[in-house]
Amino acid sequence: MKPEDLISILNTAAKLKTVTRHCYTAADRKESVADHSWRLALFAMLLSGEPEFQDYDMGKVIRMCLIHDLGEAFTGDIPAFLKTKEHEKTEEQNYLDWLASFPSPDKEEWLMLLAEMKARKTREAKLYKALDKLEAVLAHDETELSTWLPLEYDLQFDYAEEAVKFSPYLTRFKSVVDTWTREKILAEGRQ
Repeated sequence: MKPEDLISILNTAAKLKTVTRHCYTAADRKESVADHSWRLALFAMLLSGEPEFQDYDMGKVIRMCLIHDLGEAFTGDIPAFLKTKEHEKTEEQNYLDWLASFPSPDKEEWLMLLAEMKARKTREAKLYKALDKLEAVLAHDETELSTWLPLEYDLQFDYAEEAVKFSPYLTRFKSVVDTWTREKILAEGRQ
């Protein structure tokens, strides 16, 4: 890849540092999409030593985690509970238009990764998506309840439920996070 191409790609990706998500990292700071993607990749890396995932291509999972939200550099972040099919279509088209400007073989690799992620048939794609949802739930548990919307009390339990079913480890992980969520809600006198 020519340095000029690399600079152009990195400049676009850098937008995710300032594109904020719905969740807060602290009372006065919203999480950025880059914050989320970085921790998601770290999450995958930390799981690479778990026996259940040792035969997975964790390098591929980490790449999926790093590129999964780059379409939001063009559209901004729309919370899952507000995102429509039209939003998804626009984000995907902007992302594909951007990828069309990539040099080969990078363009082909990213397109293959995106297709695999969208189909969610491989164990790597299933793992990436489960981690994406779990990281969002984890991030919400780390913030003050005062930042939560009323619908998030149920969403905290439901959001990753289906995505983790393929994995005994992630099912146990979600159970621990669910316990934390219940305790957090009870501690603050909410129901």
